[in-house]
Amino acid sequence: MPMNMNLRTFFSSALAVVIILLTVLLSYVIGNESTKSLEMRTGSSLGEVAYQMSENLDQFIWSRSGEIEVLSKLNAFQEPVHKEEIDGVLDELKKSMPVFSWVGYLDTKGNVISSTDDVWLGENVSERPVFKEGIKGPFVGDVHDAEDLAKLMPSSSEEPLQFVDYSTPVYNDQGNKIGVLAAHFSWEWSRQVEKSLIAPLQERLKGVEVFIVSKKDNTILLGPPNVMGQSFDSQALNQARSGKNSWILDSNSNNSSYLTGYSYSDGYLNYPGLGWTVIIRQPADVAFASVDQLEKLIILAGMATAVLFGILGWLMAGWIVRSLNQVVGTVDLLSSGVDVEISTSSRFKDIAILSASLRNLVSNLTKTETALTYISDMARHDALTGLPNRLALDDFLAHAVSRAKQNYTTLSFLYLDLDGFKRVNDDLGHDFGDRLLQEVSFRLLDCTRDNEIVTRIGGDEFVVILHTSAKKAMQEAEVVAKRIINKINEPFHIDGERIIVGCNVGAAVWSPESQDTSETLRLADEALYISKRSGKNRITFETAV
Repeated sequence: MPMNMNLRTFFSSALAVVIILLTVLLSYVIGNESTKSLEMRTGSSLGEVAYQMSENLDQFIWSRSGEIEVLSKLNAFQEPVHKEEIDGVLDELKKSMPVFSWVGYLDTKGNVISSTDDVWLGENVSERPVFKEGIKGPFVGDVHDAEDLAKLMPSSSEEPLQFVDYSTPVYNDQGNKIGVLAAHFSWEWSRQVEKSLIAPLQERLKGVEVFIVSKKDNTILLGPPNVMGQSFDSQALNQARSGKNSWILDSNSNNSSYLTGYSYSDGYLNYPGLGWTVIIRQPADVAFASVDQLEKLIILAGMATAVLFGILGWLMAGWIVRSLNQVVGTVDLLSSGVDVEISTSSRFKDIAILSASLRNLVSNLTKTETALTYISDMARHDALTGLPNRLALDDFLAHAVSRAKQNYTTLSFLYLDLDGFKRVNDDLGHDFGDRLLQEVSFRLLDCTRDNEIVTRIGGDEFVVILHTSAKKAMQEAEVVAKRIINKINEPFHIDGERIIVGCNVGAAVWSPESQDTSETLRLADEALYISKRSGKNRITFETAV
C-alpha cells in the first residue's frame, strides 16, 4: 500500500532533498576539481624538486670527479714522485673540501704512497674496486659501506658512514700509467643537498619523504633511518627507470597512497651517472586533507541550509494548505450528498482555477459517465457482428488466465475462418458477405458457454477461447470445434439465397506451465493454415516445440 504524505511534509521534504542533492553535487564537483588542481600543483612541485635534487647530485659528483682529474695532471704526481709535495696537495684538498673523506695516491701495484691522515699509508689496496677499476680508467663507484675507513673517520651522524668512490689513472709525460689517484666522498653530503632543497618544500607540505634508490637491487641509499638499506618498489620507480621525470599518484604494498614526484639520475656532461632514482612523496591523505576539510564544510553548510529551507517550506505549505482544505471540505460535502457549490474565490490564483475546474467537473460527471460507458463498449466490439474484438479478447484473457491458474485448468484457443467466403462476396456482393458474417456469429455463440468468448479478429477470421480441463483439454476442444464445423456447414438462407460455406479450425492449448497467451494464439494461427492446406472442414492442433 503506497504511503500517503501531506502537502506540508512533502513541500518541506522536497526543499530539503533539493538542497541536500545540490550540496552533494557541489561537494562532488568542487571536491573533484579541487583534488585535481591540488594534485597537479603538489605533484608538479614534488616532481620539480626531485629533478633538482637529481641534477644537484649528478653535478656534485661531476665537480668532485673533475677536481680529482685536475689534480692527477699536477707535476707533483709525475716521476720522480715527490711524496712531501703530494701530501701537501692531498691535505689541502681535504681541508678545503671536507666531503673528501679520504684521498690517496697509489702506485701501479696498488701500494698507497700518500694519503690524507696517513690512512692505509704503505698498505696494498690492489683488491679494492677503487684501484682495480681506477687503473683501467676513470671510475665512479656507487654508495657503499667501508667499515675499516669508517672507524678512522669522525662522524656527527648516528647513521653508519657510507662513501662514493672515484679514481683515475695518473700518466707521465710519455703517456705511461704511473699510478692511480683515488678518493672516497662521504655520503653525508647527500643529506646537505636534501636539506637545502626539501626544507622549503616541507614548510608548505607536511609529511614529505625523500628517497634515493640505487639501480642495483633497488636499495634505498638515502631515506628515513628505519628503511635505509632496504629494497624499494613502486610504480614511480619503474616509470623513472624508463627515463621519465614527472609525478604520479602511487601506492605501495600496504595499499597506502602517495603523491609521488620522481626523477632519474642520468649523469651530467661527461659524467654518465650511477642510475640513481630520486623519489619525493607525500601521503595522499595528508596531501588532500584540505580538500577533505572543504568537502566536510560544504556538507555541514548544506545540511544546515536543508534544515532551514525545510522549516521554511513547512510554513509556506501550511499557508497554501489552508486554502486547499476549504476546497477539500466542500468536495467532501458534495460526496456525502449535500447540495453545495465549490467556492472559486481564493488568495491563490491556481487554487481559484482548481475550484472552478472542480465545479465544472462535478456538473459534467453525470453526462460524461454515460458517454464514456458507450465509447468504451464500442471500442471493444466489432461494429458489424457485435462480437468482442481483439482489445476485448486481451481483457478477457487477463481475467481468464488468472482464473485458470487458481483452478488449475487450461484455456483452448480455436482460430477459424470460413471456406468459400470470398466466393460469396464475389458472386453475391459485400452486403451478402456482411449478412453471412452476422449469421456465422450467431451460430458460433450457440456453440459456446457464457463464460467463454467468441471474437472476430478481422475479415472472416474468428477466435474462440474455451475453458477446458488440465487432463483432457484437446479432447474437449475437439468436441467444440467439430460442433462449430457442423454448425457452419448447415446452409444459410439470406434474402432467398441458399449459401453453403465450410470452416477450418486451428487449435492450441494454453496451460499455466506453458508459454504466454500471445504465443498460444500464434500456434493456433499456424495450425489454421495447416488445416487450410489439408482440405476443407479440418481441425489441427499445434503445440509448442
